[in-house]
Amino acid sequence: MQPSPSAAQPAPDSRQLRRVAVSGLLGTAVEFYDFLVYGTVAALVFGELFFPRADPAVGTIAAFGTFAAGYLARPLGGIVFGHFGDRIGRKSMMLLTMVLMGSGSFLIGLLPTYDAIGVWAPILLVALRVVQGIAIGGEWGGAMLMVVEHAEHAQGSRRGLWSSFTQLGAPLGSVLSAGVVTIVAGLPDDEFRSWGWRVPFLLSIVLLAVGLFVRLKVAESPLFAQVKRQPVDKPPIVEVLRRPKPVLLAACVGIGAFTAQSLLTSFMISYAVDEGYTRPQVLTAVTVASCVALVVLPAASALSDRVGRRPVVLAGAVASAALAFPVLALVDSGSPGLLILALALGHGVAQSTMYGPLGALLTEMFGTRVRYTGASLGYQAATLIGAGFSPLIAGSLLASYGGGSTPVSLLLCAGAAITAVTVWRLRETHTDALDSPAPTAPTLEGTPR
Repeated sequence: MQPSPSAAQPAPDSRQLRRVAVSGLLGTAVEFYDFLVYGTVAALVFGELFFPRADPAVGTIAAFGTFAAGYLARPLGGIVFGHFGDRIGRKSMMLLTMVLMGSGSFLIGLLPTYDAIGVWAPILLVALRVVQGIAIGGEWGGAMLMVVEHAEHAQGSRRGLWSSFTQLGAPLGSVLSAGVVTIVAGLPDDEFRSWGWRVPFLLSIVLLAVGLFVRLKVAESPLFAQVKRQPVDKPPIVEVLRRPKPVLLAACVGIGAFTAQSLLTSFMISYAVDEGYTRPQVLTAVTVASCVALVVLPAASALSDRVGRRPVVLAGAVASAALAFPVLALVDSGSPGLLILALALGHGVAQSTMYGPLGALLTEMFGTRVRYTGASLGYQAATLIGAGFSPLIAGSLLASYGGGSTPVSLLLCAGAAITAVTVWRLRETHTDALDSPAPTAPTLEGTPR
């Protein structure tokens, strides 16, 4: 008697799933550690170290311009690593992106400043930011897909919960970056400007080593292994762009979360210091908010397994818009306690509720054969629009209109509105199977998948 297909299928390895989840967590933690360390240090000293001939306001805008340069490179990374991740495999791309991310951050810590090498300092800074951006453009897709596809193989009904491990890298990286920068920012100003700012970048090598150790032990995605043997006629990016609606929807649904994340972390450090808070006070508030996110984010993701991705993300978007003006009013109060409350509500609760289910939602919008390319491109386009440009726009508006928090609140509302309208139009996907190799599929509510 021949065994049935289900009997011949090996039992899912729960240890492998946990290992993949940890590898996703570490990868995203490295990603957000690197980017938030850069955003924090850029807000504090990069204007004067790499753009010293500009006035302070222009120097800060230029520093955030290099911040945006990393985001501009992300969609390219999503396309490049997505192509090879859909053709060759998820694991090899995960290893390569982590090496590039950690190495780029480490090299920024070794960069000479403008006083030492002149205009080459900002040029090299931008170049390393672009390398980081390309690597990060491929990192999230590989890490998220490995977790979700392994979870589908083991226990498909809990994809949201398992995907939250990769998403948890965001607040974890924020906690680590804020903690390290808080320590070095306590140095005397001359020491912080001369060498202290380099320490957080150089320490990224530790996260890189731990992440690589874990990733070398994970197995390839079982869903990808199934479709790898099937013939492929066109490059994944061609298949995705033939029907671009899912990518556009994926980009729009993530804009609110990334706008809130960027404005309430990296940009808020510069804004709050200008409002009279000390650096340790602001970094403490960011750390507390990230600790709140460590609880809210997996709770929101797990809830999305029960009630669906759409209602949870929509609730987060509505909360973010409703809290936009109160949060900035609390920041403007000048009270360190109210600053902590503001960031805990805006970033820790509202933004995390939007962001938690996003990984599972985006991966469910694409078939296995092009999932790396499609999910990465949508996600990275959202980061570019929501997080890459928001600090630059906010800083320019504040410089043009002479201060006041209204432009920041309006940007938060705009991002949340885009997410809310988009998710309202999406079809629910949390009960769909992921084992289809189909390229992309209609995702508007009321249309077949």
